[in-house]
Amino acid sequence: MSLQSCAEMVARGAPDRFRAAMASPVAARRVLFPLYAFNIEVSRAPWVTEEPLIAEMRLQFWRDVVEEIAAGKKPRAHEVAQPLAAAIPADLFGPLDALVAARRWDIHKDPFEDRAAFDAYIGDTSAPLVTVAARALGATPEAEPVLHDAGWAYGLAGFLRAIPALEAAGRVPLVEGTHDALRDLAKDGLARLTRARAARAIVPRAAAPALYAGWRAEATLKSVLADPGLVAAGRLPGAGLRDSLRLARLAATGRW
Repeated sequence: MSLQSCAEMVARGAPDRFRAAMASPVAARRVLFPLYAFNIEVSRAPWVTEEPLIAEMRLQFWRDVVEEIAAGKKPRAHEVAQPLAAAIPADLFGPLDALVAARRWDIHKDPFEDRAAFDAYIGDTSAPLVTVAARALGATPEAEPVLHDAGWAYGLAGFLRAIPALEAAGRVPLVEGTHDALRDLAKDGLARLTRARAARAIVPRAAAPALYAGWRAEATLKSVLADPGLVAAGRLPGAGLRDSLRLARLAATGRW
């Protein structure tokens, strides 16, 4: 039940986030690794069983963990719950409950009702990883809209990369899968990212590592904008040299 076990889990389950965390100062890793390990546990809960009731129970376990820690109770003896409780102040756990609740969509095969429902899912499953991490690292509440915009853009990029796997699993991931609709999504993500960067000064340097996890997002969204057909084909580019250089620059300057 250590930071090391969380780091190993992230290395296996979220290699992009692992690289982002390793590019961060040691003090920031103490926040990032437990938070990212928590996200791995939650995001895979709906997929480890074909029984919706069991998947619901797995998610409820994590909602209970979040509720207990937020209430100041001793965390459960779990390899992620205890490091998470040590890393994140109790008053920041509200968005993490929303993150767990949003993952109920992954259990079932119903499509999103509309674009608003899709936007809410992207926001609830992705933005808390940025907002909670940044707040734990010293960002103020006034920075949350900026952090949410960045987190939403990061989440959209990751979701678009996951679409072939989601479709193979019988899900309907997009409200509208036309090339024009995909371009509109990419434009929205890039606009949010631009807006967040324009207000970057509101996020203190110590909290910047919370935003390193989006080191591939801009390139992914620009690829979708240029050629939406890459999404369905599962041919969005992987992490290349330019992305690696961007991560190195993030580590050196903190300018996400």
